[in-house]
Amino acid sequence: MKRGAPKRSAPDRRAQAKRAALNALKRARRAAEQAGVKLSDWEGEFLGSVAERVSTYGRAFADPEKGAPGAALSSLQGVKLKEIVAKAKGKPRAALKRRAGPKPERLD
Repeated sequence: MKRGAPKRSAPDRRAQAKRAALNALKRARRAAEQAGVKLSDWEGEFLGSVAERVSTYGRAFADPEKGAPGAALSSLQGVKLKEIVAKAKGKPRAALKRRAGPKPERLD
């Protein structure tokens, strides 16, 4: 009787998100170093502290309302990471896009 290939279990989504976030943080730091862009103290500390929290806890935020359930970074941490990558590539800083809320009612 022939044995087939071992069955693979479903990939662990949290582990995948953790690896993806850590790789994105490493790529951002490496891109800044290779481009010779000087990151501010805050940006360097941000990359280090977020990487530490992701490697320790699997995610970098505690409040589940701040990000997707399977994500390792909150939505605003992702925005800041994109800004750091853009800075490393020499692109101008894009403003944070905000939604237009309901207009206030006029009292005449």
